[in-house]
Amino acid sequence: MVVGVLRLALYLPAPQNLKEKRSAVRRILGRCRERFPVSCAETGGHSLWQRTELGFSVVAQSEGEAHTVFGKVEEEIERLGLADLSDRDVEFIHYP
Repeated sequence: MVVGVLRLALYLPAPQNLKEKRSAVRRILGRCRERFPVSCAETGGHSLWQRTELGFSVVAQSEGEAHTVFGKVEEEIERLGLADLSDRDVEFIHYP
């Protein structure tokens, strides 16, 4: 069993205030929760209008399976067009 953790730093060009940012972040997280077997939350950049950090986790049988899920999450975020990816970090925890 492998637990995968993905951290994405995003730039949101459209929001002009925190209310608009929260709406965009809720939409991104909601879409990812609906479509993929991940847990996710906003983990940083809470008071910034146009930047955020999102965290995703998945439990999988292998790193390859987790990478596949994370790749689809990133594609979905790009497809939504609400944010641009500015940084990405992936970690794995292996259990016997």
